Amino acid sequence: MEKPPSLGDQETRRKAREQAARLKKLQEQEKQQKVEFRKRMEKEVSDFIQDSGQIKKKFQPMNKIERSILHDVVEVAGLTSFSFGEDDDCRYVMIFKKEFAPSDEELDSYRRGEEWDPQKAEEKRKLKELAQRQEEEAAQQGPVVVSPASDYKDKYSHLIGKGAAKDAAHMLQANKTYGCGEATVRGVAGRGA
Repeated sequence: MEKPPSLGDQETRRKAREQAARLKKLQEQEKQQKVEFRKRMEKEVSDFIQDSGQIKKKFQPMNKIERSILHDVVEVAGLTSFSFGEDDDCRYVMIFKKEFAPSDEELDSYRRGEEWDPQKAEEKRKLKELAQRQEEEAAQQGPVVVSPASDYKDKYSHLIGKGAAKDAAHMLQANKTYGCGEATVRGVAGRGA
C-alpha cells in the first residue's frame, strides 16, 4: 500500500484541485442540460394543452431522468402520463388530457407494444359479453346429462361374455387361507345381529 500524500506535496494538491474543478464543471453542464430539457418539455406540454385537436401525445424514447422530468412537468400541468416500452433505452412517455384519460384496455395494448384501435376494442368487448351471457345461460340450465353413445357391456360382450360377471358374483367364496373361513363370516354376521 502506498502511503497517503504528504501535506507539502504541491503537485498532488494541484491535480486534486483540477479534478475537482472538472467534476464541478461537468455537474454544472448536466444541471444546465436538465434545466434546458425541462423548459423544452414545459413548452411542448403547453402547446399540447393549447391544441384542442390532440387528446394524447407520444414522446420519443428517453432516459430515466428525462422521463422523470417529463412526468413531473405533466403532473404540474394537470395531465396524465404513462411510460411504455421494454428496455430503459426504448421506454417512451405518452401524455393524455384528463378528460380523455385512457381505459385499462388501451393501457394494456400500449404495454404490449400495440397501437390502440377503438373499433377492435369494441369488438373484443362485445365478444366477451356474448361469451359471458352464454356461460350464464348454461349455468341456469343446470348440469348437462351426458349419455354414452353405446353401452360398454354390449361393446365388450365378445370379450367378457353376457353372463360371465353374474356367474362370477354367484360363485364368490371366502378364501380360508386369509382367515375368511365360515367361522369368521358367521362371527361377522353374528355381530351385526
